[in-house]
Amino acid sequence: MLRTSLCKLLNIEAPVICAPMGPHITSLELAAEVSNAGGLGIISFGGYPPPQLRQEIRRLRTLTKKPFGVNLLLQFPVEEHFNVCVEERVPVISFFWGDPSPYVERAHAAGLKVIDQVGSVEAAKRSAGAGVDALIAQGVEAGGHIAGQVSTMALVPRIVDAVSPVPVAAAGGIADARGLVAALALGAEGVVLGTRFLATPEAAAHPIYKQKVLQATEEDTVRTTLFGRGWPNAPHRALRTAFVDEWLKDEARGSEQRVDEPVIGESMFGGQRVPLQRFAGFPPTPEATGDIESMGLLAGQSVGLVTDIKPAAVIVRELLTGARAIIERRLSKELLNS
Repeated sequence: MLRTSLCKLLNIEAPVICAPMGPHITSLELAAEVSNAGGLGIISFGGYPPPQLRQEIRRLRTLTKKPFGVNLLLQFPVEEHFNVCVEERVPVISFFWGDPSPYVERAHAAGLKVIDQVGSVEAAKRSAGAGVDALIAQGVEAGGHIAGQVSTMALVPRIVDAVSPVPVAAAGGIADARGLVAALALGAEGVVLGTRFLATPEAAAHPIYKQKVLQATEEDTVRTTLFGRGWPNAPHRALRTAFVDEWLKDEARGSEQRVDEPVIGESMFGGQRVPLQRFAGFPPTPEATGDIESMGLLAGQSVGLVTDIKPAAVIVRELLTGARAIIERRLSKELLNS
């Protein structure tokens, strides 16, 4: 195992975190499998009403006895969801897209660890000053919604230097053991993977979505605001489908919230089937119907490294064994003794 300060902080065995791909792509089963394998599975609050989020947390506890987390998006009203997390004593609560300062002290008083995901040094300093336990430095290569414009390689060491000794996990462009070792070399204490965990049996992504991930290369994603219905003008990275190529020249249309946008299908949100109008920001779940390839197939630039579907536990295990091999054989023997 590779135990870092982040592992000790979160009481996990492996410095690997599964991104809370929302609303439901990181399923309870996916989060549990990552936690059971020694990492940290984090689910999204998923747009659930607070009572249903409580049920989801309790269901997750039946799947794993290991630490897990719940992510709250501060773009939306989450006070009641936060209260549920506190009352349920969720081991780790993570935040994204806003200032977590009002929540940190209350979370700590209940014994919860707090992580904040940021995309800039300025935001990292703010959150470290508020007392968060750890930070996720998200590079612009990441899939899903993106908070900054700087690459992982450049951003991680800057944030590490700015907030030390607060541990930092690296996110964006990481899909294998090489990425884990690179992140550690940059000063990170762990990594966050989303796109790699999309291609697992446990991920609640539509089969067409998974197949598109397997077929894509690192050049087949784009940072855009096109899928802005429900979360306007928020940059995100998605696969370049034919639909995306058609509309990219008019991407602002996706954030206009027009009532006359056609319904292109249905998917799950907040535990219910909902109609999806064009440009909706919800990636398709297995239950989705309609024009799947015109929905927001969120994915990061690491997608070119994702070539097969594997169980989440196998991915975690390969990350660890591969990283150890790189460190012990290549770095310590080949380079230092050359």
